[in-house]
Amino acid sequence: MPSISARIPDDEREALEEVADLLDEDRSTTIRKALREGLHDLRVRIAVERYQTGEVSVNQAARIAGVSLGEWLDIAHERNLTTQLSPTDIERDADVAREL
Repeated sequence: MPSISARIPDDEREALEEVADLLDEDRSTTIRKALREGLHDLRVRIAVERYQTGEVSVNQAARIAGVSLGEWLDIAHERNLTTQLSPTDIERDADVAREL
């Protein structure tokens, strides 16, 4: 597994140690878990923003978020997302979904 180093402020180091203690894990495990969850959250946020502006379709948003189409539809529903997609875009997404 490759190694990456990063400098963090003292307050973030203290927060990291607190969370590691709460999880009863070492710092490295906690950092990997936080990075994985943080990257997931960032991907979802980017997908939401791009979907909301109509820049991407439902399928593209799911790919950006790194989730299945069903999971994306749940995310979109939970967040009451609307889109600026045209009826043609929506029909194309429906056709692709039917093929899955």
